[in-house]
Amino acid sequence: MDFNDFPDPGFATLAVRAGQTRTLEGEHAEPIFPTSSFVFANAAEAAARFSGAVPGNIYSRFTNPTVRMFQERLAALEGGAACIATSSGMAAILATCMTLLKSGDHIVSASGVFGTTLSLFNQYLSKFGVATTYVRLSDLSAWEAAIRPETRLFYLETPSNPLMELADIQALADLAHAHGILLIVDNCFCTPALQQPFKFGADLVIHSATKYLDGQGRCVGGAVVGDAQRVGVDIFGFLRTAGPTMSPFNAWVFLKGLETLQLRMRACSESAWQLAHWLESQPAVERVYYPGLPSHPQHELAKRQQSAFGGIVSFDLRGGREAAWTVIDQTRLISITANLGDTKSTITHPATTTHGRLTPQERERAGIGDGLVRVSVGLEDRADLQQDLERGLSRL
Repeated sequence: MDFNDFPDPGFATLAVRAGQTRTLEGEHAEPIFPTSSFVFANAAEAAARFSGAVPGNIYSRFTNPTVRMFQERLAALEGGAACIATSSGMAAILATCMTLLKSGDHIVSASGVFGTTLSLFNQYLSKFGVATTYVRLSDLSAWEAAIRPETRLFYLETPSNPLMELADIQALADLAHAHGILLIVDNCFCTPALQQPFKFGADLVIHSATKYLDGQGRCVGGAVVGDAQRVGVDIFGFLRTAGPTMSPFNAWVFLKGLETLQLRMRACSESAWQLAHWLESQPAVERVYYPGLPSHPQHELAKRQQSAFGGIVSFDLRGGREAAWTVIDQTRLISITANLGDTKSTITHPATTTHGRLTPQERERAGIGDGLVRVSVGLEDRADLQQDLERGLSRL
């Protein structure tokens, strides 16, 4: 869509309209282009497209109109210049690292990142000579102490998974840039509806589109958002060569998800905030991790950095794994699955699922205890969710 008549469109308008280019058919909804290749008018046009002299569709591994619409819309929502869509969130992280790093480089990462991200750094990037140092997300001095001459990236999720710890994005961006380091922020938990890391100095933003961007647990995908050179040229070049590509159908589903993103994030945040307050009053609950609670040590930072507190609530139970499994197994409404960001609420035991492949030492360093339960609050009636959790809590 041409926004020349709307120089400063609002978030909701961008979520519904950005990126769409209508075909000669005049369709109102975004079309799906399920084609592997595209036809050229003549040999000269084909040569110009392949060389990059003339922009346009070539092959759906790296150019597809439906995928392009999703990329342009997400870039507009985040405030980035370019976006590259990938086959999964992990593919987005891999594409970023493979593009920006070489043997001998060093990453400083928050210790509380997604378990599979830890596996990627520890088991696979290390094989190619890329080292990683882990620090506590909120400890700025630890980030500074971990910097080496060969450090190229700061990598973090904020809020973290599953302990809902926050990073001061602006402070980390200032530190990173003072040393010529790029700051990469995984914005999966908040999405641009609640938090926009570029406003605080981030260089790249990572998404698992599988989560809130879809919002209904239908498809797997990922994205990297950033500047025109690193993302639009460099990471695009990796995608073109290696092919961790988002399918046109998945891109279309994510486009539909973006249309309701702001509404869903606000509704999930409101229910999660109420549920977190209720959980704090339960005798079997030792601690609740939710930045919307005044008891959260970074509550004031969350109010400055986010427009709402998100839909993820984690809590420690007295009684360890047995207590956690009791609460999980007694649920009848909440889905027992490790996915999150769905309109259907989900519950999981991180120590044996999302972080189960980590060693006990790695889980301890990340703060993942045996009594920890994570709930992704969806759009059901909050009273029903509370009743579902109370069934198990009353048995402890």
